[in-house]
Amino acid sequence: MDAKHDVLVIGAGCAGMRAAIEAFDAGADVAIISKIHPVRSHSGAAEGGINAALGNASEDDPEKHAFDTVKGSDYLGDQDAIEILCDEAPDDVYQLENWGAVFSRTDDGKIAQRPFGAAGEPRTAYAADITGHVLLQVLYEQLMKRDILVYDEWFAWKLVVDEDRCQGVIAWDLMNGGLKTVGAKTVILATGGAGRLYVGTTNAYACTGDGMTMALRAGVALKDMEMMQFHPTTLSPTGVLITEGCRGEGAYLLNSEGDRFLKRYAPNAMELASRDVISRAEQTEIDEGRGVDGSVLLDLRHLGAEKIIERLHGTRELAMTFALIDPIHDPIPVRPGAHYHMGGVDTDVWGKTSLEGLYAAGEVACVSVHGANRLGGNALMETITFGKRAGRHAAEWALANTTVTVPEGAVSDAERELRELLDRDEGERPWRIRDELATTMHENFGVFRREEQMQRQGEIVSRLRERYERVVVEDKGNVFNSDLTQALELGFLLELAECMVVSGLARKESRGAHARPYDYPERDDDNYMRHTLVTWEDGRPQLDWRDVTMTKWQPQERKY
Repeated sequence: MDAKHDVLVIGAGCAGMRAAIEAFDAGADVAIISKIHPVRSHSGAAEGGINAALGNASEDDPEKHAFDTVKGSDYLGDQDAIEILCDEAPDDVYQLENWGAVFSRTDDGKIAQRPFGAAGEPRTAYAADITGHVLLQVLYEQLMKRDILVYDEWFAWKLVVDEDRCQGVIAWDLMNGGLKTVGAKTVILATGGAGRLYVGTTNAYACTGDGMTMALRAGVALKDMEMMQFHPTTLSPTGVLITEGCRGEGAYLLNSEGDRFLKRYAPNAMELASRDVISRAEQTEIDEGRGVDGSVLLDLRHLGAEKIIERLHGTRELAMTFALIDPIHDPIPVRPGAHYHMGGVDTDVWGKTSLEGLYAAGEVACVSVHGANRLGGNALMETITFGKRAGRHAAEWALANTTVTVPEGAVSDAERELRELLDRDEGERPWRIRDELATTMHENFGVFRREEQMQRQGEIVSRLRERYERVVVEDKGNVFNSDLTQALELGFLLELAECMVVSGLARKESRGAHARPYDYPERDDDNYMRHTLVTWEDGRPQLDWRDVTMTKWQPQERKY
């Protein structure tokens, strides 16, 4: 064992750092493992804002926030978890402010709040259009203030499970080479999402579902894996995120005929409808020939230069850099792109999983506060609120227990498996399989789902997994061997893809991000207001179901 801690956090985005800070403040010895430096974490790409019922722009309260979240989730969100999120959000935002988060302000000095999709009130607090970046820096400052140890550029690969307890992790030291073992009384997964499953995604190259697959391999269930959210405004063709804040500030979506087409799909909410609705509307316009080179147009011109430069300067910079378009003068080409996994590691409201000692928070986890469709602004809030709760609970458990055991067999098995991979001299390069996976997932498991396409995708993933068994890593070196880590990431992604397809085929309805308009166009609350649960047994996913937790809101028809 190379090191030992009370609490070990895997991942250093907003959820991971918030969990580490809380665990430290509870008195635990804490460390973080991250395959990239913390301030490079993908949380920094969150642009639009963070939702809390502060009431600075209108009459608002946590119950309204909770109802909007439940309704937005298409009633698949667990209402006890949603109420916790919305009740604790205001104080958590004020704590970030007290730590130094520089939010945009109203004229009277309060935190400014903008309207976001499917929200009944303007409750999205923001820092221009770089909110995630601001929060990431603030949390890193707090990390440094507490002198919390970070093993950055360590690639977490396998959880250590002994005596039915998670007791640490086996990782690859990217900078120096070699496997390292870190023992811990409790482990918190905060590794983010798995958007690299898709060729068109807003996600960073690091978002490969590592924590989800590590938990799956350790016997923990993954929940609602079919629910991959497509963001309606990703920059064509790169997939770079164009924030929902643009539409919150009043931008229009136009088709090739200059028509604000959402009046046909969401006549009441228009551009502020929920993400699943707008993504389907855009994809329909594109499929029916009213797109512009496979995109639609996001028009900011009427907002005026002053407003764009003040509130959306990051968006303008992205459009000018990646599309050579200045949104002050020309509309931005956008299209739906894979953005956020509502599914993930099954946890309770404290981030605790079914495996003693293992917790999860942020996008890697499924509490579930997002259900079948996440509201913009709720993801950053989830990282903070549930990161904090997971950190607190993990620390309390760790401080009440004393032993950490990492069996020699676990380490030697991992070393042998890695050696077999590195010793292989003939086979297929990982990128070929990875590219094929990402392309076919986009074609067969995208905005719209069809039975025959999902079945075909299941067959494709099975074949890709067979090819993966013969994959070759050309770089045999120890230092910064990204060839090796990308091969391991591909293994994570392939298992997640299989879980998603199995769950998607089983859900024979249309709900939120899971749209089956050709065979099951309606939401079926009688049979499918339930979570899918996937476990991994004998090398294959096994499906089960669990009822949604209801507290006070019964399902209603969603009106747009």
